[in-house]
Amino acid sequence: MTRPITLHAPITLGVVLIVLIVILGAVWVTGILLGLLRENESPALSWGMLLAGSVLLVAVLAGVIAYLTLSVKAFNLNRRQSNFIDAVTHELKSPIASLKLYLQTMTRHNVGVDQQAEFHKIMLDDVERLDLLIDHLLEAARIERGAESEDATEVDLAELLMKVGIAASVRYKRPPDTVQIDCPEIVLSAPPIQVEILFRNLIDNAIKYGGTPPRVRVVARMNSETSGEVTVSVGDNGLGIPAHLRRKVFGRFVRLGNELERSKPGTGLGLYLVRNVTHALEGRIKIVDAEHADGPLSSAGEDGGNSGTGNSGTRFDVTLPNAALRPASESAPRP
Repeated sequence: MTRPITLHAPITLGVVLIVLIVILGAVWVTGILLGLLRENESPALSWGMLLAGSVLLVAVLAGVIAYLTLSVKAFNLNRRQSNFIDAVTHELKSPIASLKLYLQTMTRHNVGVDQQAEFHKIMLDDVERLDLLIDHLLEAARIERGAESEDATEVDLAELLMKVGIAASVRYKRPPDTVQIDCPEIVLSAPPIQVEILFRNLIDNAIKYGGTPPRVRVVARMNSETSGEVTVSVGDNGLGIPAHLRRKVFGRFVRLGNELERSKPGTGLGLYLVRNVTHALEGRIKIVDAEHADGPLSSAGEDGGNSGTGNSGTRFDVTLPNAALRPASESAPRP
């Protein structure tokens, strides 16, 4: 788990470097004085002084390099935190301003029943947007504290994926078939809230960064009946993530591209939560091109997928333990 960079490490390293420099200076000064006072000094002493000074010098050099690396990381983290604060401020201000506008309109003017219903729907969407943002912040804070997760229970994976997919389509005002779910009757033993956070962020990102229109394909398969592992693949038809940036996107506050030119809302915490929740569940996650998936998204239809766009898309493969196929006798028909 990634820990935040604090001043403790740079200060400690700085003190150690100062001590090494003082020792280095003392050793070399002592050697020079002995050379002046003893014209017939033994070669072994000179070589010993040279070796000691060289070792200390290498240690100081390594420390300076490490200190520089920590400083660069701290600077980059500070920049990402600044971008994060800007993003959170925007994410908070936009729905609050919208709520304020509609409430003022309803207070100062006579609004018809139909328009009131429309206003209420918009305000509920804004409240849900705020609720999701707060959930992200609270979950990120819980991960940073290393708090204990809730107890594991049986989770109907197909039902959870369907619920998350429908909610994401409604949230982004997309047709219900935007998210295609292909999941057999699989039961997963895990904390339900963590599993929901994991796949809600993946599906939200897939819609947000998908093509025009976005198409998302979610496929769940047991690796084998005896391994107890299930792999859930979430693929989109967007531009894809370059191979050299696929590790970077899981960092805190990381959002690819120029912050000033960004058109998609977000805080840079979604994939950070995805990675940490996956690790907390003792699972694995990797990123590949969506076009490598079984049943490419371009086959979704003439109006969907990445047909004609040249987009490879992105696919997140999440492998989780403690899964099993539900026996056919226990399967219940879905509404």
